[in-house]
Amino acid sequence: MKKINTMIGLFTLSFLIFFSIFPESIAASGYGWGFKKSTNHEIPEIGKYKQLLDKYGAYYVDGSGDKVVYLTFDNGYEQGYTAKVLDILKKEDVPATFFVTGHYVDSKPDLIKRMANEGHIIGNHSYHHPDFSVVSKKTMKKELETLEDAVAEITDQEQMKYLRPPRGIFNEQTLKWANDLGYTHIFWSLAFTDWNTDKQKGANYAYEQVMKQIHPGAIVLLHTVSSDNAEALPRIINDLKEKGYTFKSLDDLILKDMLPTGIY
Repeated sequence: MKKINTMIGLFTLSFLIFFSIFPESIAASGYGWGFKKSTNHEIPEIGKYKQLLDKYGAYYVDGSGDKVVYLTFDNGYEQGYTAKVLDILKKEDVPATFFVTGHYVDSKPDLIKRMANEGHIIGNHSYHHPDFSVVSKKTMKKELETLEDAVAEITDQEQMKYLRPPRGIFNEQTLKWANDLGYTHIFWSLAFTDWNTDKQKGANYAYEQVMKQIHPGAIVLLHTVSSDNAEALPRIINDLKEKGYTFKSLDDLILKDMLPTGIY
């Protein structure tokens, strides 16, 4: 028993020494992104997260009050609807950002090329979709760089600058690491359960969820695996335009924040 206790003590001491020398080797436990949905056309409150996002220049919304919408799509795998989504965006002259994984890039290079060729931004959703809050900075760096290289090999987009963390999990450490690696976190202020392909509820449901939650400056998260989204998207875009909303890209959002008030 004494020998076992000694071994446990040595292991614990080694563990403490390692993390005193390499304090950024492993991230602490993370938060799951979330908020109380807004149904009064106002920006949803995010509580304790706001201070963290402000500190590291992360975004979940355009807080200017302008009636602008930023469409973002998460693409982990293909279900046959992304081409239709791209057709709609092209017809309506609407920009979007597609956050993709390594599996998506490897399995659907033609769609990745089309996204880039049609002027959309390709964002980083990591190569293997891990929880960044439980990996090392080295692993996070490799995940981001491997995906960035894969996209650069098949498109003219040589760099990535926007990160959507896998599963929406983050903490202060991962926010800092992203900044160190040249990335800006992009969360969202409008979303609904649309990713379950076996439980689609119809285009009207998707439309109503967006219109019920819409607010000035919304960063909208949609999944292209949803047949509902593909069917509802034209109506969503047209009705939001009729309500005075314009559609911008994430580059426009960052530029707006960089310029003095009133210049953009």
